[in-house]
Amino acid sequence: MNFEKAGGETTSRQLESLGARILPTLACAQTIPSHPSSRPTNMPYFAAPEGAMDQNTPVIGTDTELSPAQVSSDDTQRERERERRISVKNRRKFYLDQHPEYFSSDLELADPLLYDRLIRRFQTPAEREAEGRQKGFSGILEADILRSEAKMEALANPDRNALFTYKRGPGGEILAEEKDEIPMSKEEAYAQWKEVMEWRFLNGEDTDFDYPSVDDNESMDDKKQMDQDEEDAYFDSEEPSWDLEDGKEPQGETGIQDF
Repeated sequence: MNFEKAGGETTSRQLESLGARILPTLACAQTIPSHPSSRPTNMPYFAAPEGAMDQNTPVIGTDTELSPAQVSSDDTQRERERERRISVKNRRKFYLDQHPEYFSSDLELADPLLYDRLIRRFQTPAEREAEGRQKGFSGILEADILRSEAKMEALANPDRNALFTYKRGPGGEILAEEKDEIPMSKEEAYAQWKEVMEWRFLNGEDTDFDYPSVDDNESMDDKKQMDQDEEDAYFDSEEPSWDLEDGKEPQGETGIQDF
């Protein structure tokens, strides 16, 4: 604001005008509390036209309780998501049951060290030769490179949760695994490897697999198991048509033949 000066001093009329503007502002500022919780309930932070705010107008920033319909909707959505997850896992499991050929040497690249410890170590020369012909030279080379890289990574950054460990001896050689890490037989080793690969598939970790072709395919539903689950649920919810009283034998449809 520019003040006109007369004789080097502000005129009294200008001072009165300035005071008329400042004093109401200071008075209003003194009435506004420093903490939101202590402000009068009838004074909003931002002025609104008269009648624009009432008790039915939602105020942004306040905690509001969900209506029963909203709660029910959220519960329904969570239940649908849970059912979807179960359905997907069941369909993937059904797919594996119908396609045992999934567990082939092609999965070696999924975990080269696991395959080396559980599968390759029990292979006969003839089995390795047959597998090599199936993979071809490029496939064998790729598997060898990935196995070497994985072994170096396991040595440099040991994983406590890994099924097997790799350690170096004083001379830099790779030490043999602990005795409790060595499978007792070829069958036991294959079962361990298959279990790990199955969990990997069920969790959706096979990046080369077309999961939507199974997850969204109703033909992958195990009808027999679904019927069994429905039957079990039905009988679990049923109440017996007879009641026992103290000191009395069951009466009614007990399921016991009378002859």
